[in-house]
Amino acid sequence: MTPQRMADLHGLCFTTPRPWSTVEFTDILNQRGVFSVSAASGFALGRALAGEVELLTLAVDPAHRRCGTGARLLAQFEQAARARQSTEAFLEVADDNAAARALYARAGYVQVGQRPGYYQPKTGPAIPALILRKAL
Repeated sequence: MTPQRMADLHGLCFTTPRPWSTVEFTDILNQRGVFSVSAASGFALGRALAGEVELLTLAVDPAHRRCGTGARLLAQFEQAARARQSTEAFLEVADDNAAARALYARAGYVQVGQRPGYYQPKTGPAIPALILRKAL
C-alpha cells in the first residue's frame, strides 16, 4: 500500500491521535525494522527490533469495519512479526477506543501499563493510552 493511501485511510479513521500525513508515512516506512501488512480496506504498520514488535497503527476504512478485516490484519501483522524473530508484541490504544480494545482483547493482548493524559483531543479532557502486550 502506498504512503498516500495509508495517509488517506488514516485520515478516515483517526482524529485523536491526529492522522498521519503522507510525508510521515513515507518517513516511517524508511526506518529500520518498519513493515506493513495491508488489505484493500486497511493496513497495519509496525516496527520489529531486538525480539520485540510494536504495532504503530492499524487502520480499517470505516465503511468496511465489523467484517473481520481488523482481526485478519492483526493476525497477518503478528505472523510478519514472528518471521522477523519477534517474541512479544506491544501497542498503545486510547482508553476510550472500545472497538479497538475489544479487537486486541480477543486477540490475546493484555494491559501492562498506562500513560495518563497521553492523547489530547481538540476539545475535552486528555485521554489515557493503555499499553498492551502479547507473547508471540
